[in-house]
Amino acid sequence: MKNKNKKVVVVGAGPGGLAAAMQLAHAGCDVTILERRDRVGGRTSAIERNGFRFDCGPTFFLYPRVLSEIFQSVGRDLFKEVPMTRLDPQYRLTFGSGGKLDCSPDMTKMDEQIGRMSPNDVGALKRYMDDNRVKLEKFRPILESPFSSAFDLLNPSLLSAAPHLHPFRSLGGELERYFSDPRLVIAFAFQSKYLGMSPFQCPSLFSILSFLEYEFGVWHPTGGCARVSERMAEIAIEMGVEIRLNESVTAVEMKGKRVTQLTTNQGKYEADSFVINADFAHWMEKYIPDQKRRKWNNRNLAKKRYSCSTFMLYLGIEGEYDQLPHHNIHISRDYEKNLREIEQEHVLSEEPSFYVQNPCVTDSSLAPPGHSGLYVLVPVTHQHANVNWQTDSDAFRETTLDALADIGLNDIRDRIRFEHRITPDDWQKDYAIYRGATFNLAHNLGQMLHRRPRNRFDELDGVYLVGGGTHPGSGLPVIYESSRITTRLLLNDIR
Repeated sequence: MKNKNKKVVVVGAGPGGLAAAMQLAHAGCDVTILERRDRVGGRTSAIERNGFRFDCGPTFFLYPRVLSEIFQSVGRDLFKEVPMTRLDPQYRLTFGSGGKLDCSPDMTKMDEQIGRMSPNDVGALKRYMDDNRVKLEKFRPILESPFSSAFDLLNPSLLSAAPHLHPFRSLGGELERYFSDPRLVIAFAFQSKYLGMSPFQCPSLFSILSFLEYEFGVWHPTGGCARVSERMAEIAIEMGVEIRLNESVTAVEMKGKRVTQLTTNQGKYEADSFVINADFAHWMEKYIPDQKRRKWNNRNLAKKRYSCSTFMLYLGIEGEYDQLPHHNIHISRDYEKNLREIEQEHVLSEEPSFYVQNPCVTDSSLAPPGHSGLYVLVPVTHQHANVNWQTDSDAFRETTLDALADIGLNDIRDRIRFEHRITPDDWQKDYAIYRGATFNLAHNLGQMLHRRPRNRFDELDGVYLVGGGTHPGSGLPVIYESSRITTRLLLNDIR
């Protein structure tokens, strides 16, 4: 093989690191993954207790095309390796201001529901889908290409896509061009929360997110999204990758700008190249001396905009909620106020929006017989002086459980048999995420494309980035895409 004996060390066994390792091993590299935790997956790992199994982070598996192509490139079939179910309804949306949508990939069903909610908006969904089908095709080459400098903005693909960009229009403003009912605007714009941003701050480009759900499906991998990471790790090992769990980096050795060796709590690792799949800001601040980072020094990192965080409850429940769909999103009565409290005021909402996953209606393997597991996520501010999670966590748990009554879970407290909680402090402490910002750097125009940390990291030689902190950004499909971009760059560099 061309790259035989080329050593690559990957820091972090998250989805981007695992996907990169598979591709690098297939190309003939000698690959070692260093993972600080006791299991693979990072934020896409499993929490397993008392017979319950929960996804820690992502629960929506969207746009399987990217990972399916990565699997094909190494001689595997994603859907055979990880069986999946396409969901219908994809999710239920309920509104504090009144109304409900069981969102379906069946456009006729959707138009019927839209007609009951807002007769004037019948037909708008088809127009939205047709326009975003073109938009995705225009933007795909951009999302699949590295952005190494401002000159890449002159790429013919970007120039071709420019008429569809509308850089000064927000996602919310974009959806208002299609739907007159503000609830429907939110129904097709709330997906910006996958990026940790308000739809009224998020660029209009991301109207493609909702389109991806309806066009390509919302999927549930059997065993949860964590099972995808676990199977990737198993395949990587079969391909010769060494995965070392419970192994934390303790020091980075450099010669000039080049990283030459990583020291861990168990040994030393030299390599030709290093792929960093850890949280970008946290890893740089902790391991790379400030003077070695001019553009991304600690002062500049602190000034960047970061996504929101999440308050998480993982609840093992006695009995089942058969009438509750697999995915449920509740939009608070005053959604814009809720967003301001998260992103601008940095306070906890008295009436939060939230998401509940009830996966056992699809996959009974995730809980003991006669029980079910509920995953509850509330978007909250990243770490901020206005919130002290040491004192505020218990009260916000009660606020969250009270709010679940809005989707019919009035008896939830009586049925909890197991509970695990993650706050922004825990995301930082246990998962090494800067400020507990679970979706990394925000995706505003000043932090996208060449203004995001680059896949071939330009401040350190021999260092490459994968994951939500680099181009193209957060969310599983684009994290997988980052692995393709990064591995292409790395392999071209070491040939």
